[in-house]
Amino acid sequence: MGSRQRMKFRKPLPQKPAAGKTAAEIVRELKEGNAPVSDYREQSLKIHGLICAKCGREFDFKDRRLLTVHHKDGNHQNNPPDGSNWENLCAYCHDDEHSRGLLGDYLNGKGGGI
Repeated sequence: MGSRQRMKFRKPLPQKPAAGKTAAEIVRELKEGNAPVSDYREQSLKIHGLICAKCGREFDFKDRRLLTVHHKDGNHQNNPPDGSNWENLCAYCHDDEHSRGLLGDYLNGKGGGI
């Protein structure tokens, strides 16, 4: 432990983010609960209901955590307010949906060697 390491510091963040607010203003809004919310999961649950679009299993309020939102086009940034890119899937069906492409690639010889 004879040599001392120099500490590297990050560059300071810009004073005003793109939204025109300082970091302190954003933190205050988050703490107060006034920050704008973009919760597509809640929107999807309201639009499509507490039911899995694949297996038809119905959920109630206490077990709705097992219901997930699947983006049909695979783009998590594509969140239209009408819910047209979402489908509610139970955790099991959601895993199955995402593993289908991997299995298909593997069976067709396109897999990257697991």
